[in-house]
Amino acid sequence: QVQLVESGGGLVQAGGSLRLSCAASGLTFSTYAMGWFRQAPGKEREFVALISWTRSTYHSDSVKGRFTISRDNAKNTVYLQMNSLKPEDTAVYYCAAGNRNWALREDLYDYWGQGTQVTVSS
Repeated sequence: QVQLVESGGGLVQAGGSLRLSCAASGLTFSTYAMGWFRQAPGKEREFVALISWTRSTYHSDSVKGRFTISRDNAKNTVYLQMNSLKPEDTAVYYCAAGNRNWALREDLYDYWGQGTQVTVSS
C-alpha cells in the first residue's frame, strides 16, 4: 500500500521560511517523479514544483526563486524549502508521486498525500 505523508506545515509570518517534507512508502521511490501542489481556499489546486528521477527540477513562476524542491532517495523523502513566504502562499500543500520521469499535470500523478496546511500571516 502506497502512502505519502506530508509534514512541516504551520503558521509563519510573511518573509519567513518553512520546509515541508513528504515521506513515501510502498513504492520504488527512486523511479517516481515527485511533485508538490497547493490549494488555497476557494481556488483550484495548482502545480508548485516537480523533481524527476534524474533530479531535474521545475518550479512554477509564482514560487521560482523562493521555493526549492529536493529529494533524498535514501530516505524516500521529498522536500519543499519555502523562503520569503507571502500571504498568497497560504494553502494546503500536497505531495504526489507519478510513475514517470516528468509530470506537470495533476492527472499524471498516481498517488497523493493528505496535505499539510501552510498559513502565512501579513
